[in-house]
Amino acid sequence: MYSDFFRILKLELEKDLPGLSAQLKMAPEVRPSSGYGKGLNAGVLILLYLKNEDIYVALIQRTEYDGAHSGQISLPGGKYEEIDQTLIQTAIRESQEEIGIDPDQIEILGSITPLHIPVSNFFVQPVIGMYKSTPVFKPDLIEVDKVLEIKLNDLLNPINKSSKEFVFGSINFNAPIYKPNNLVIWGATAMILSEFLEIVDRIKTNLPQ
Repeated sequence: MYSDFFRILKLELEKDLPGLSAQLKMAPEVRPSSGYGKGLNAGVLILLYLKNEDIYVALIQRTEYDGAHSGQISLPGGKYEEIDQTLIQTAIRESQEEIGIDPDQIEILGSITPLHIPVSNFFVQPVIGMYKSTPVFKPDLIEVDKVLEIKLNDLLNPINKSSKEFVFGSINFNAPIYKPNNLVIWGATAMILSEFLEIVDRIKTNLPQ
């Protein structure tokens, strides 16, 4: 059953993607709708794996630092480097550095729609990968406070979707969130997951319950 799901997901990722319309369903209300300049390329990894008869997604909680994404929940990944031939390689390399996974254990299933992140001016390419075994995470504690293991079914569950008011300096705004395990997943990460989950929703009859 699980092999069927991953096989069908790979085929689904080759079809037309939901795109920006799906991403915007989880966009903060303050997100600008236009005026993007040329940004830096980056890649992030939606890493799927089996554990205890469930499919999980690996996210990270970033350490506190003086930057736009301090302490936030994110997908593992980072900016493109000259050693990378593709943004898929960027996503894999950065994920290996951040959470200690073995690149040889990753099967790439496909990619979804790139997303611009205005606050840091990155153009992020999300990559979908399946881990061939149950990963043993070894986070880089300089960048990663903890690895968060979240059941895919929990992300799909409507009860774990809500909204929250955020305060940054003098700015107050609302943003949609995913809240599995009482976490707060919002912003670019939620927007990327929104498109991915819409694709999964197309084939959810093949997802073991």
